[in-house]
Amino acid sequence: MASVFSQIIAGDIPGHFVWQDDLCVAFMTIAPIRKGHVLVVPRDEVDHWHDLPDALAMHLMSISKKIAKAVQAAYPAKRVGMMIAGLEVPHTHIHLMPIDTMADMDFAQARMTDPDQLKLAASAISARIKELL
Repeated sequence: MASVFSQIIAGDIPGHFVWQDDLCVAFMTIAPIRKGHVLVVPRDEVDHWHDLPDALAMHLMSISKKIAKAVQAAYPAKRVGMMIAGLEVPHTHIHLMPIDTMADMDFAQARMTDPDQLKLAASAISARIKELL
C-alpha cells in the first residue's frame, strides 16, 4: 500500500505544497511543531534515508537548503532546524522548521492544525521561494 506521503503526492489526499519537481516535493505537515514546519519528501518511496541513491540524497539536501531560506524569511527565527526522524511514516522525509531553541524541535509539541492555517503558511513560504529563485 502506498505511504500517506505517496497519496499526498498523487493528489489522493490534500496537501499544501511549497515545492514540486521531478524528484521531490515539499509540503506543510498537518501536525506542525512550529508554524512554518515543512516536509521535504522524495517522490520515490524509500523508507530509510540512508538507502536513498546518492544523487537523490544530494537533491533533497539542495532543495531543503532553498526551502529553509524561504522558511526563515517567512518565519524569522535564529535557525531553521532540520531533522530526519523517519518513525512516523515509512517514507523518507526531511523536517524543516524555524527554531530558536533545541526544545523547539520536540515532536511532543506537534499539533494538528487547521487546513486554512496550513494554506496560509504554504502561501507565505512559496512566495519567499519565488523571491529567492
